[in-house]
Parts: sequence; structure tokens; C-alpha cells
Amino acid sequence: MFEQAFKNIDDVLRKEAGCASELDYTEQSSWLLFLKYLDALEHSKAMEAELEGKKYAWLLDAPYRWETWAAPKGKDGKIDHNAAMTGDDLRDFVNQTLFPYLHRFKEKAANSKTLEYKIGEIFGEIKNRIQSGYNLRDIIDHIDELRFGSQVEKHELSHLYEAKIKNMGNAGRNGGEYYTPRPLIRAMVQVVNPKIGETIYDGACGSAGFLCEAFDYLRSGRSFSSSNSVRPDETTSHSTRLSKDASQVAGYEPVEGLNGAQAGLTTRDLKTLQESTFYGIEKKSLAYVIAIMNMILHGIEAPNIAHTNTLGVNLNDVQDKDRFDIVLANPPFGGKERKEVQQNFPIKTGETAFLFLQHFIKFLKAGGRGAIVIKNTFLSNTDNASVSLRKHLLESCNLHTVLDCPGGTFQGAGVKTVVLFFEKGAPTRKVWYYQLDPGRNMGKTNPLNDTDLAEFIALQKTFADSPKSWSVEAASIDPATFDLSVKNPDGGEAVVHRSPQDIMHEIAALDAESAEVLGNIRALL
Repeated sequence: MFEQAFKNIDDVLRKEAGCASELDYTEQSSWLLFLKYLDALEHSKAMEAELEGKKYAWLLDAPYRWETWAAPKGKDGKIDHNAAMTGDDLRDFVNQTLFPYLHRFKEKAANSKTLEYKIGEIFGEIKNRIQSGYNLRDIIDHIDELRFGSQVEKHELSHLYEAKIKNMGNAGRNGGEYYTPRPLIRAMVQVVNPKIGETIYDGACGSAGFLCEAFDYLRSGRSFSSSNSVRPDETTSHSTRLSKDASQVAGYEPVEGLNGAQAGLTTRDLKTLQESTFYGIEKKSLAYVIAIMNMILHGIEAPNIAHTNTLGVNLNDVQDKDRFDIVLANPPFGGKERKEVQQNFPIKTGETAFLFLQHFIKFLKAGGRGAIVIKNTFLSNTDNASVSLRKHLLESCNLHTVLDCPGGTFQGAGVKTVVLFFEKGAPTRKVWYYQLDPGRNMGKTNPLNDTDLAEFIALQKTFADSPKSWSVEAASIDPATFDLSVKNPDGGEAVVHRSPQDIMHEIAALDAESAEVLGNIRALL
């Protein structure tokens, strides 16, 4: 039923002049889903309060509740279309009355972590693009069919919403920035292996896929009892035989019922997961709204997602209290930051991904664990910023694993990527590489799946050698370039095909450095 409702909503949005792509469909579905969810949440809390003999203080005043303006019901429990607004009246109420009212919640909120603040933030950033009040009426009718009453219903809705995000990521424009293949995220989460009580951070959270998958992992009880902190130089070579359940290693299913109790989680554990485990920052308005909605559908009522520019933080101001146990992220690459933003970082560069990597290292606690997606050219670029950043990473962190991802991992993106796994606080002694090769050309019809990553996850536990994996001693890394290129001793050196854009970026960076040097020389003359 839910799947059909989502299809019906998209069918109406395709007829709407104000919505031109999957990005618009997801955006408009999101604010309506949020208000429907908020109505279900408030009714649930009101019922709980009544059972305890207490009075519930509603967040929304009566005229602005879903049951009043969107879906007034008759005695039969169905929408009373004689009482429900439609056409211009509905559109004008939403644009001129509802949105301004909801935006004011930001000013009234006690702090940025409250649900009230999130309401105000969302409706201060997003706009109603549905120009026809009749189309809006149809969409509301379909949204009203959705139910958030049980965890099973939320679970089904979260899967449907994830599918919308995936479609949006494949739709072009900048949608791909918001979508990282979930099998890759799940593999990263399993290698990092978070525990209840640890804090998890994504400063470029997009649609919050990393935070949602980490939440599912912890709630499912998949977290191992001890941290996967074995270092490459503490192991001996052994057979590459995989365990009999290797095909299941890459995937994890939420516990039956999704209530947490069957995973051995206490009420305190669930409260910790809800309130003080997951933290994110997102700069773009659309992604911020989607991240909030995605986390809500996964079961987190008031997500700790901030809407700001992560790179605006001066790293000199970071204190121990600001740091996290785990960082999971796929920061945007190829962008350029202004000179004033670059001043926040010890290694000056316009490349956003390199600034994010510095940010993530700084925001990790001593002993903290990170897993970051980055372009594979980072491993070998010869510009000063790349060399300095690799040196910083190797000296301040134990870069224990590099996962080399094949082309096509990110659909619609013509770049190859690697995943860096590291622990902060001790220098690198040995790097274990794994060359992911699913044995097929990947694309929209053959996307990355959990089985593709099963061998990587199994071998990574002990940093085993295999035809696809090998280790490199840190002492053998060139101290002049700190080159970390993927060079499989069994398969020959991997060829890094650099795009013309990458080459032009490096030329521009070298030109800028040369100009700066010449400027300094002229100043001395």
C-alpha cells in the first residue's frame, strides 16, 4: 500500500509545473511527510500522557495540525472533502500562513537540538513548489494514507524513502552529492564497528545515509563485543579462506520488530541512540531537509543535524569537548572554497574534499576511528597540498586500510574513489590495501551490492594477503612524496586514469603556488 502511495504522489508531482526533477519530487514529498509524521508523533505523545494521567503540551496550535488543515476527518474516518481546503485556498494557506507559522518555531526553540528548532529550520529553508492547489490536495490525500504507528510501518517507509533518495542521486544536477551506495556505507560501518555510547559524526551528511546505516547497525545488535583494532603488523599471513558465512558478513538486518529490545538493548541504550550518538552537518537546504526526514523515518525523533557550512569552523578553535569517537563520511570533491574559508585550515587548498579530511582528523578523539571516501587521485597527486595532507594523515593517524573502489561504484560519477580507514593518535606502521573487483561492469543495472563487499570485510578483520589484498610498510613509503598509490604486487601497478578536469585543477593549483612564490619574491625586492 505504501509503495503505491509513493508512486501516486510522484505521478501527481510530474504534472506540477513547479517540479521539474526527482530532486523536486523528493523535496516536496519530504515536507509533507514531515508534517504527517509530526502529527502522528504528537498524537502518540498525547495518548501516552493521557494514560499517565498527564496533560500533553502540543507543539502545534490546533489550526496548524495536519488533522485540521490537511486532512479533516468525517465520522467514517475518511477525509471530509467538504471541510478540507483545496485549490487556491489551500495553496495560499500553505504559503502565506502555515510556512511562516512553522518558521517562527526556530525563534521560540530553547536550543538547536530540539524538535521545535528543527521545525523552524526546515520551514525557513524549504519552499512549497506545488503551484496548483488541486495537485496539492491530491498529494495530501495520498500522504494521509501513510501510517507511522508502528516500527514496522516506519521501516517500510524508510526503505521507500531511501529508494527516492537513490533515484534523486541518479537524476543529475547535484543529486549525486546526496547519495552514497548503501552497500559501501554498510561495509564502512562494519569495519569501523561502532559501539553503544560512542559518538558518530558526519560533517558532510547529505541525506544522512551514514548516520542512518550506523543507527540500523547498532539497533540491530550487530556491533561486536570488541573493537576491530588489530593492526596489520600484529598479524601473520594466513590462508585467504573465507568463513562459511562470508556472504552474510556485508549485510545486516534490523532486529525483528525493530523495537531494540530483542537486540539486547536496554531503555538507556535506546535513549542514548536517540539523543546523544549521531551528529551531522549539512550546508545545502534540500539535503538538510532530506537528512532530517530520512533519520526520522529510520527511527530518530529529533536528529542532531545542523544546517551550516562545516568548513567555516576554524580548526584552531576545536577543543576536546567538540570531538567524536567515529567519523563516517563521503565529503564532496571537486568544489572550490574561498580564501577566507581556507584560512581555517593549516594546509591551504581550495579542494573541498581535502579541507574536509583535515576537519575530520581534527574532530576525531584520540583513539577515534574514521572511514572517509575520497578521490583515488588523492593518493598520488603531486601538488603541495596533497603531499602535505598525506604526510599529516600518516603521521597523526594509523592509516590501516585503503579500499580501492572500481569505476561505476558511484553511478553517474566519472571518478574513481578509495575509502581511507584510520585511527587517530599513533602514526601509520603498515597500510593494508584491498582492490575491490566485482568481476563485472557496474552501472544503474548492475550496482554495487553487499555480496561484492563480503570478501573485503572478511579479509580486513585480520589484514590477510590475497590476490586482491596486500600490505605496505610505512617505512617503505617515499618520505618526499608520501605517495600512497594502489600498486598490487600480484596484479601490477594500478593505472590511475586522471580526468582532464583533475589535471586542470592540479595545473591551476601549481600556477597559484608559483604566483604566490613570485609575489613573495617581488615583495622582498
